[in-house]
Amino acid sequence: MRTQRQVVDYSLQKRAVLRELLAGRVGTYDVCDASPYLKNAARFHGEPTDRRCPICRSENLTLVHYIYGDELKQSAGQARTLTELPVLAMTLREFQVFVVEVCLGCDWNHLVEQYLLGRDGLAGDNDGAGEQDVAVEGAGRRRREAQR
Repeated sequence: MRTQRQVVDYSLQKRAVLRELLAGRVGTYDVCDASPYLKNAARFHGEPTDRRCPICRSENLTLVHYIYGDELKQSAGQARTLTELPVLAMTLREFQVFVVEVCLGCDWNHLVEQYLLGRDGLAGDNDGAGEQDVAVEGAGRRRREAQR
């Protein structure tokens, strides 16, 4: 997506969790704790991948995209499909996307990345600046008329 910005990748954190698990300092029940809501979101809104689960190695991982932002109002916190994100990015100014990988077999889940989407990321978009210039110009005109 061309408006994707401020990307945060959590792969180093994932490696650290897996290292702790393999060393025996963390139990499988501590990392395989996907909630029923997350599993349902993965079933109905998730994007299947070809990557195997790092825990059970029998199921492929599913990516779930959660959206958050002020303009979303009641839709904030909902899972959306990957195909819905570009449409939202062109209609909303800015919102944040959290990508979670889920294994439906063993309940492994981990935050993969987060990023911002929206019209504010478009290079030629000056909606906010143009409106602000008009407002400043209008205020200056009113002041001059009041002085006459």
